[in-house]
Amino acid sequence: MTTWRNRVKMKSTYIILGIVSIAIIIGSAFAYVYLANPAQPPSTPTPTPAPTAAPTAAPTDSPTASATAKPTNKPTTNPTSAPTAAPTASPSPSPTPQPATINGAGASFPYPLINAMINSYTATRPWATVNYQSIGSGGGISALAQKTVDFAGSDAPLTTSEANNIPNALHIPETIGAVTVTYNLPGIPTGLKLTGQVIADIYLGTITKWNDSAIQALNPTTNLPNQNIIVVHRAESSGTSFVFTGFLSASSSTWASTVGQAKNPAWPVGVGANNNAGVAGTVEGNAYTIGYVELAYTVENNMKVAAIQNPAGNFVMPTLATTTAAAQSVASAGLPAGNASWTSVNILNAPGANSYPIVSFSYIIVYKELNVIPGMTQAKAVGLVQWLWYMVHDGQNLASGLSYAPLPSNVVTLNEATIQSITFNGQTLPTT
Repeated sequence: MTTWRNRVKMKSTYIILGIVSIAIIIGSAFAYVYLANPAQPPSTPTPTPAPTAAPTAAPTDSPTASATAKPTNKPTTNPTSAPTAAPTASPSPSPTPQPATINGAGASFPYPLINAMINSYTATRPWATVNYQSIGSGGGISALAQKTVDFAGSDAPLTTSEANNIPNALHIPETIGAVTVTYNLPGIPTGLKLTGQVIADIYLGTITKWNDSAIQALNPTTNLPNQNIIVVHRAESSGTSFVFTGFLSASSSTWASTVGQAKNPAWPVGVGANNNAGVAGTVEGNAYTIGYVELAYTVENNMKVAAIQNPAGNFVMPTLATTTAAAQSVASAGLPAGNASWTSVNILNAPGANSYPIVSFSYIIVYKELNVIPGMTQAKAVGLVQWLWYMVHDGQNLASGLSYAPLPSNVVTLNEATIQSITFNGQTLPTT
């Protein structure tokens, strides 16, 4: 009995264990299915694949291909590379010039204008230094021949012998000015009337008194003093003297045959003073004197000047207007090329009712090939050419304020061609 019961219990135990095992197997199967396929809302599966595929491919593939291929293979069409390439391909058209010191010397006639030009030019060009010594035309020509300066100022064109000492020299007219006859007569106002013949006779020593009949006849209402005339002239070789003696030669056959036109003539009478400023100071400081100086000096010092008779028979005061009137004749006159001889060029006794008769060019003289000057460099050569270009262009704006006549347009055009012909080691130089 006990054995049977034991067998029944064992069978029951096996049956229960089998049922439990089957339940466990079935439960595991359901759990597996459930865990492998969790419940999702119906709208979730659709957006899930799109964000997973599209954002991953777009940021990774598209920008990588564009950034690598386009700038490397097609830089000109890639807008990103344009700002980087432009500065390299288009360098600045006006690089800062190299520092340069330009040295000149010569005529005192244009000194007030040249000095004003230097101040204006260097004020906006810190790399440029320009020096000019007012030592007289003869001194400037001598210095250029010795190659101790880069350019010379002269109121007289080169003579044949001077041109031989400065081969391939160029003439560049830089202004037009008037030579005045100034005097110091106490009680006598400005505007004393004089003719070329009377002035020549004073400088010849033929007329020695201020109340000489020849002077009195020209000024019948003026009470001239019975005083000796103290004649003042330039002591050194001077372009202003060249202009003045040219006028006297044209006015007096005696002067032409005995003294003639020269930068440093054998003066028959008088005392000498250096430069325009020296003559002006001597006349201004001594009564009964007479001298000749450039117009700017008399205007600056408020000096008395004579009204000179012109070819039209009119007595004309030296002013900017009458100087300009004389200069207008240059516009229609033929002028030589810059590298030709200028010895026959003068604008004395210019036609016109209002033309002042003692008017002249003042010149810059320079070598055509600059490598002949010791110490000349490319930078200095460029600096010199650009300085000359400024003088005949923007520098002319300063002329009228200092009583010089601005250059007529045809003279400026001639100067442009001359300056553009200047070379250094055979190469032309930029003018701006």
